Amino acid sequence: MAPSLFEKINTLISANLHAIVDRALEQNSVQVMDEYIRQVERNLDALEDSAATVGGTVKTLKRKYEEFAAAAEKLDRDIDTLLIKGKNDLAAAAQAELNTKQQLSQEYYEQWQEQEQQYQKMLGMRLKLEARLTSIKQEREHLRALIELAEAKKVTTKTIKSLDDLSNVGDAEITSLTDKIKQQLDKEDARLDMATDRLSEQVEEAVAGGEIDRALEERRNRLGLKGNQS
Repeated sequence: MAPSLFEKINTLISANLHAIVDRALEQNSVQVMDEYIRQVERNLDALEDSAATVGGTVKTLKRKYEEFAAAAEKLDRDIDTLLIKGKNDLAAAAQAELNTKQQLSQEYYEQWQEQEQQYQKMLGMRLKLEARLTSIKQEREHLRALIELAEAKKVTTKTIKSLDDLSNVGDAEITSLTDKIKQQLDKEDARLDMATDRLSEQVEEAVAGGEIDRALEERRNRLGLKGNQS
């Protein structure tokens, strides 16, 4: 994914939603929020496309690594067999081929891990951006209702005699709705932090599990327990 897209998404994720709401209130319009929503949706689509591409690359690299690793493992066994039978020339040729396959296997493994990290980073960014989009859309509706209330108050105060009492009630309602919007944003930010922490934990657990499986597989191979996995 192009660095410029990363930068745009990071900017959108780190945007101060409170400030966006405040500007919308100052302008007495939801257009500020609408523009942010359009930018998030546009970049979310681009992120989805890029993540799909990187995810496909991850699968390809993993498959290539597994193919070369399996081939190297078979060659390693074949070399032992050739040496036992005294076919040293063939064993030497097979050893050279093994060295090549092991090197390629390592290269594919490193590329796979690098792309996997990139893919997980993009999934994390998508999670955060989707949470931001959900929050701002919800608060847009609250703000729209708030603006309509304020406009209704202006009209009403022109036709009702007890203007002072009405004004006090209207101001209280507006303040209450504003506080509600900001409290909801704080709540959504907390949920986003929790979701991000869970994603990080899941990635760490998956990586740790893979390392354990590989270590056990190597040990089984060495002990000749290939067929006794349980």
